[in-house]
Amino acid sequence: MRLTVLVDSWAWIEYFRGSAAGSKVRRILEESEEEVVVSTINLAEVYLWVLKFYGKKTAKEKLAAIEQRSFVREVDRAIAIEAAQIKHERGWGLADAIVYATAVREKARILTGNPDFRGLDNVEFIG
Repeated sequence: MRLTVLVDSWAWIEYFRGSAAGSKVRRILEESEEEVVVSTINLAEVYLWVLKFYGKKTAKEKLAAIEQRSFVREVDRAIAIEAAQIKHERGWGLADAIVYATAVREKARILTGNPDFRGLDNVEFIG
């Protein structure tokens, strides 16, 4: 069975920033045999962050880089309902709940430094 990792927005941003945490992300993206997935929510969050700090041209380039390196998973009805349940139970923001629901669906561990995910079994915390 092939392992799957959902690279969270936090991890993508650190990767693009070239930080120490980003170097751990780089190893997963460039050296691992794992299948990489992202939620459409991750695309929106990273695009917004890059747009804010670097502008539209760079944001489009980074979005293309994410799409080349990973499989994009849409937020469908089942993920939306599961995310609402997670938000209700954990009190997270809806975006984090959608990302978590997507990872559960994909049987993926989450690569992140987002403190909402700290301590969960299927999380590789790199913060």
